[in-house]
Formats: sequence, structure tokens, C-alpha cells
Amino acid sequence: MEAETRVEGQGDKAPAVSRAVRILDILGDAPGAVTLSELARALGAAKSSTLNVCGALEEGGLIRRTEVGYQLGRRVVELGGDYLRSFDPVLEFYRACAESEVLSAERCQLAVLEGTNVLYLATHVGRAPFRFSAGIGSKYPASITAVGVALLSQLPDDEIAARFADDATRPSFTDRSVTSLAELRRKLAETRERGYSIDHGEVYPGLAGAAVVVPPQSSGEVPIALGASLVESRASDSALHVVVDALLEVAARMSNPMNLQPEAVQAL
Repeated sequence: MEAETRVEGQGDKAPAVSRAVRILDILGDAPGAVTLSELARALGAAKSSTLNVCGALEEGGLIRRTEVGYQLGRRVVELGGDYLRSFDPVLEFYRACAESEVLSAERCQLAVLEGTNVLYLATHVGRAPFRFSAGIGSKYPASITAVGVALLSQLPDDEIAARFADDATRPSFTDRSVTSLAELRRKLAETRERGYSIDHGEVYPGLAGAAVVVPPQSSGEVPIALGASLVESRASDSALHVVVDALLEVAARMSNPMNLQPEAVQAL
């Protein structure tokens, strides 16, 4: 929210509501209390009409009046809590993918780890020119999928060794599938170092994938991975970097449901 002076246009259908929203924006950006005169000036409105709007907001608990001006009220925090309780990561996945300039055109997946497999919770189809991809409710071996490797990279090596001790937990789908425990551990180490996973045709020939982990909001949450699939022929390093950047942006948004400004993602 950036506090900038704006005079309301004649086309406002509900000028009082627009002023109320603007006042909340200004107070949210301000380091301290804001006087009535400052609010009226920022709105380009008379002090009397600004006072009326402030009175309604104060009555609703959204702002409070102090000796030196107005500040946000406790009700704003309560509403924020209500929003957090209603936050659905699956719905936010679909919304964020649709609004992403890059991912809106790609086939994307949301998955969780289930033993040595990944369970797909949601898929965004985009305009990908292929049909091969996991559907909602599908399970695939975690060791050969981008989303699975991203999630496994969060586990310690001793846990990986115990979980994948049986050869059957490391199946081969293509001639590129990593099947040995040593190769899997090497791939996980590379994933941890770069911060995202890459799959080059390990599940489907001719398809590449990239995935990142959505940072959990609390220590008790189940980690979720966000991935995208591309045709191998167009999965150059530069193209994958663009997709990974977009995945990181969506992951930051999904882990930050209050829509605060996410930390800048370092260039890959």
C-alpha cells in the first residue's frame, strides 16, 4: 500500500467507500498517527466529509483516534485472522497460476509427499501442447518427479536412506530415471544447493519439469511442492530459469496469504 495523493473522480459509484478504503491504505502505510487535516489533504476532500468517514470507520473498530491523529484499529487484525483461517492453498494455487504471466500458459502441479510417493492435489492445465501429466489424486514415485525431489530435498540424508532402502521404492519409468540410492542422494544434494529441482525426462520421455517447495506458514504444516512441466525441446536453461522464477513468486505468494510484499527472489 503506497500513500499517494489522489483526488477522487466523478465516476466513483460509492465515494464514501472509496474514501474509507483510501484512509485504511494511508494509515497502513503511515509510521505513526495521521491527522484529520493530512487525511483530508491526501483524499482531496473536505475535512467535514473526511471526519464523517473516519467516524464510521472508528465506530466499526477499523481505525482508532488518538491525541495526535488516527491509526488502524484492532478490528483490522481480527479481519486479517478471519482471512487467514479461510485461506485455501489449493484455491490460491489456481488463482496465482492463472494470474502469472509465465505459469498461466504452462502445465503446473501442486503435490505433497506421501511416503516414497507424491500425491497430486491440484493441476493447472494452461496451454501446454501435451497430455501426459499427473492428474488430481494421482500418485507417482517421489524419486523421479520434480515435485517429489523438491520435497525430498527437505529431509535429512539418514531419513532418505531409511525411506528408500528398498529398490522397489526407486522404480524406473524411462532410461533417464534415477534408480540407485547413491544417485538419488546426489540429485537431492544438487537440489538443495540450487534451491529447486529439475526433471529431464525421468517420468515421461520428452518432458522436463521444475519444482520448488512452498515455504510453510508454521512448523506444523505439511510441506507442499509447486511444479511445472515443459516439452523437453523448449526446456533450455534460460527457459527453465524463467519458469523457476515464476514458481518462486507463486510459492512466496502462497506462503504469504496476507499478500504482504514478498522478499525479492534472487536471480538464478
